[in-house]
Amino acid sequence: MKTIKFLFGLFLATSLFVGCSSDDTADVIINQGEGGETDASLLTLGGTLTEDLTLEAGEEYSLESALIVPEGITLTIEPGVVVRASAGSDVYVAILQGATINAEGTSSNPIVFTSASLTPNAGDWGGLIILGRAPINSVVGGDATSTSEIGGLPYGGSISNDNSGILRYLRIEFSGGAADAASENNGFSFYAVGSGTTIEFIQAFEGADDGVEFFGGTVSASYVSIVGAQDDSVDWTEGFTGTLTDVHIAHRQSHDKGIEGDGFNTDIGNNSNPIFWSAPTITNLTIIGLGSSNGNEAVRLRAGTRAILQNVILQGFEEGFDLDDTETGTGFLAGDTMVTDITFQDITTPLKNDTGAEISDEDFFSGIENGTGTDFATWGAGWTRS
Repeated sequence: MKTIKFLFGLFLATSLFVGCSSDDTADVIINQGEGGETDASLLTLGGTLTEDLTLEAGEEYSLESALIVPEGITLTIEPGVVVRASAGSDVYVAILQGATINAEGTSSNPIVFTSASLTPNAGDWGGLIILGRAPINSVVGGDATSTSEIGGLPYGGSISNDNSGILRYLRIEFSGGAADAASENNGFSFYAVGSGTTIEFIQAFEGADDGVEFFGGTVSASYVSIVGAQDDSVDWTEGFTGTLTDVHIAHRQSHDKGIEGDGFNTDIGNNSNPIFWSAPTITNLTIIGLGSSNGNEAVRLRAGTRAILQNVILQGFEEGFDLDDTETGTGFLAGDTMVTDITFQDITTPLKNDTGAEISDEDFFSGIENGTGTDFATWGAGWTRS
C-alpha cells in the first residue's frame, strides 16, 4: 500500500486537506482511494501547506493552483515524481523565506514539473520560485526585503549562507506564464537564495520567459541546462554574487539573449548606485544560438554588472558580448570583469562596446580559441530533454 507521507502525521481519508490558507488560495488536497491507498489520477496539489509534505517516488500529481510552502515547512519530492500543472500564470510552486524544498531526483529518475496540456506550449503555467534571506542590492539595511514579481512575496536579508534546501536532477518544462507585462514567471526564479542551498543538475525546457533568473543572493549552481527559453536563458540582477559552473544553453526558434546580466534591478525605482554590484563567476559555459544571420546577442552585460567568465564557447550569434553603460565599463577597467579562454563559432562581432570606455577585443578576451565549454553530452545524459 502506498500512502502520502507527512512528517507531522499520516491522515487516511477520502480527501486529505492540509491546512487552510489565509490568502484565499485553495486548500492542499491529496485524494486517496479506499483503504488509504493512493490513486495517482486523483493526487491534486494547491494552496498553503501547514505541515511537511512528501511527494512519493514514482507518483504523478496535478498542480491546480499555487502551492505555497511557508516558513518552517518542508516540501520533499522523491525521485521520479511528475507534477502536471494546470494552465495559468497563477499556478506555481513558491518556497517562502524560512521554508525548505528537498527535491532530489537521480540521473535515471529525475523529478519533472510540466504542463498538464495534451499539447503543451511554453508559458502554459508558472514555474518554481524560491525566496531566501541572502543579500540583495535593491534594498538597504539589515533584514530589509523586496517583493517578488509573482505573488508579491518577500525576499532578501543579511544571511549569506541561508539554506532553502536541495534541488538535484529536476526538470521544469513549458513554464513562464506572464501575469502582465511586468510580472513574469521563469522556469526557476531564485530570489535572494543563499549559499547554503544546493542547486545542481537542473533544466528549464521550452519556457516563455527566462530559464533561470537570480534576483540577488549568493547561491551557486552547477550542471545547469536551458533549452528553448524564449527570453533570456540565464538572467541575473539585484547584486547576484554566486557562481555558475557547467552551464549549457541551446536556443530554439524564438529567443532573446543567452545571458543577460544586470548589476542592479532597472525595474525598481532609481537604484543606479547600489551598495554592491552583481558579480558572478561563470565557469564552463556553452551557448548555442540559431546562427549569426539570425541576430541576437549571446551575452549582454549592463547596469554596472561585474562578471568573470572562464572556458566559454559561443556559437551562432551576431554579437558575442554586448557591453552597455558607463558603470559596466568601469567594472571592466577595475579588473572586475574579464573573459578567459573563449572560442567563437559563427559570431559576426565578438565584442560590441557601448560603455564609453576604450575596450578592444584584445583587452576584453584572453585565450581566444582556447575555450572548450561544458561537457553537456556527459552530465546531461539521461535526465534532460533536447
